[in-house]
Amino acid sequence: MDTNHARTRPSRTATGWRLLRGRRLTSWGEVWRLVTSLVLSWLLLSLTIWVMPGVSAAARLDVLVAAAVLGVLTAVLRPLVTSLALVVGWVGVLVASVFAEALLFYGALTLAPGITVDGFWDAFWASWVFSLLVNVANWLVSAGDDTAFLSNLLRQTQHVRAAATPTSVPGVVFVQIDGLSAPLLQWALRSGDLPTLSRWVRSGTHTPRTWHVQLPSTTPASQAGLLHGASGEIPAFRWYEKEAGRLLVANHPRDAQVIQERLTDGHGLLADDGASISNIFSGDASTTLLTMSAVSDRAVRHGPSRGYATYFINPYGLSRSLVLSVGEMVKERHQGRRQRRRSVEPRIDRHGSYVLLRAVTNVLLRDVNAALIVEQMMAGRSSIYCDFTDYDEIAHHAGPTRPESLASLAGLDHLIGVLETAAEQAPRPYQFVVLSDHGQSQGATFRQRHGQTLEELVRDLLAGREGTVTAATGVGETAGPANTLLSSVGQEKGLTAKAVRRATRERSVGDEVHLEDSSSSVETAAGAAAGGEGDVVVIASGNLAMVWLTRFPGRMTLEQLDAEHPGLVAALVSHPGIGYVVVRSERHGDVVLGRDGTRFLDEDRVEGRDPLAPFGEKAVREVRRHARLAHVGDLVVNSPLYPGTDEVAAYEELVGNHGGLGGWQTEGVLVHPAAWPLDEDVPLEGADAVHHQLVQWLRRLGHRTRLEEPAAVSRGVLPGPTSTP
Repeated sequence: MDTNHARTRPSRTATGWRLLRGRRLTSWGEVWRLVTSLVLSWLLLSLTIWVMPGVSAAARLDVLVAAAVLGVLTAVLRPLVTSLALVVGWVGVLVASVFAEALLFYGALTLAPGITVDGFWDAFWASWVFSLLVNVANWLVSAGDDTAFLSNLLRQTQHVRAAATPTSVPGVVFVQIDGLSAPLLQWALRSGDLPTLSRWVRSGTHTPRTWHVQLPSTTPASQAGLLHGASGEIPAFRWYEKEAGRLLVANHPRDAQVIQERLTDGHGLLADDGASISNIFSGDASTTLLTMSAVSDRAVRHGPSRGYATYFINPYGLSRSLVLSVGEMVKERHQGRRQRRRSVEPRIDRHGSYVLLRAVTNVLLRDVNAALIVEQMMAGRSSIYCDFTDYDEIAHHAGPTRPESLASLAGLDHLIGVLETAAEQAPRPYQFVVLSDHGQSQGATFRQRHGQTLEELVRDLLAGREGTVTAATGVGETAGPANTLLSSVGQEKGLTAKAVRRATRERSVGDEVHLEDSSSSVETAAGAAAGGEGDVVVIASGNLAMVWLTRFPGRMTLEQLDAEHPGLVAALVSHPGIGYVVVRSERHGDVVLGRDGTRFLDEDRVEGRDPLAPFGEKAVREVRRHARLAHVGDLVVNSPLYPGTDEVAAYEELVGNHGGLGGWQTEGVLVHPAAWPLDEDVPLEGADAVHHQLVQWLRRLGHRTRLEEPAAVSRGVLPGPTSTP
């Protein structure tokens, strides 16, 4: 395989980007950067002193000296402060992020001649005003292109880069854009709204492909496949297991750890010195950061890495994220109100905790993820896989093709360009692969269309009969990344962990934070079923839902269901909000029931109109495969595919959704280097197939040699490395 790392670089006129090429800087370029930075600091410090009471300067020259002293103290002492904070843990990082800059600021103003400070707190507030002004100025000077942000990231990771061992074997950065569908990517590439990806494709360095997402089209199932080649272990985003009497939710850390143990064989995608960042599963990576399956693992250190610490302790990173987070919340309120005023349909209410969650995913976590990726690249990690949930989060609430969703997608494209530039300073060349775990489909929800939830429908159909219905049909996916971050901090020792536990105690189960609304509490459903308080459990994953009758062991048959609850299955099948129902028959095996016909999966025949016909030629194979997975529901329900719009109806309150069949949700994305050929015998059907293709590419790059038997290479079964360190 051609491992040439040369790329077609964009034509940039801004000097900021040229200033990022550290070792390539001439001495005059470095001097110019320092002079520019000093002058800017001088002007902003002058403005800070002018507007803040308690701080004064005798002359402008004194302010210039203070700015120079502040720069020296920051360069010399901040790395020491970061190291000390890491010794203390999360509490040290928190205290340092709030007070470190104020202490440096206070010291600089005290040492500079002609500057008067009334007290520490005057310097404290002045330091925050100064940091905010620096952020605004950097944004204006760089035209919002994140030049200053990248420059800051590179400076923070200089010590990591210095300790790394250079190698010519290319590393790989896998960027997962959660929820991005292939049709939407193709449209955005043609429109030019994604300059980085468009440049890659137009210049011929990368090739975009579509891969088929198997049922269920959810992040947990796809990541189990992409990272471990084991998507068949997961029948839905959340599911009930009769044998254990419990509900598993893939993005709850403790459940994710249980599932991870079922997936891993030690040879995951990231097993060869890889790093997992903000994923559900680890891919057997040696380094796991903000990875859900590792949060509850006591063998894994959950304290802050130096990447976390340097990001939060640096006032540029923290204040930048705070300012942009507030702006994101204001923007969300405006965009939600605009949808209502324009009567955009379909739409859902966008309020409550989502406003804050959007700021967390679209600003704070995006910046933290970027900082962690750069840190791992500078450390020379062989492979890095990071899940960015920004687009998926907004698309769930606004719609996959709405302006705010596309703006988030454009922001991710820009960030990929930032990472590409940062990779030039890494101790090894890096190739980039951009992929998605699934797409998204759109439509008014089941409740909006029919005036009740699926849970309420099942309860009505069982009215007057013995037993109760419990359900988990609320929105459970969107808070996952925030839950992981808060759970990680809360499980540590110290004041910070105690503060997090106290602040989230009303939203916690054990030592895990669950920010989801209490109405969607899966623990309530699981506890009721396990305790015998409910004999029917209804679980929704987008426009896919499953129903379990918990008092009957194993998967119930159609005949047993009709005997226990006469008319239940027929009523569900005839409901206009249900496209088809999958159930097992004692006589015919797995069958798909529709209002106008039946598909006999095991017998490969149809009576009447095929209920799977609207969902495409792959639907039969997908439904048959899904019906045979472990722990699938007694009844599997999928919404209709509405003609004319290709919309589906989620059984959760989300206008953009995924989980079942219908629309773009099963059309995933894979953008890979054009020099990497596809194996002819590995069609991209399902996440497991994509995993095997990614592993083959890593082998050809010279990775995974630690994981393979040397004899396999000598026999020619596996290709040897293309280059050596």
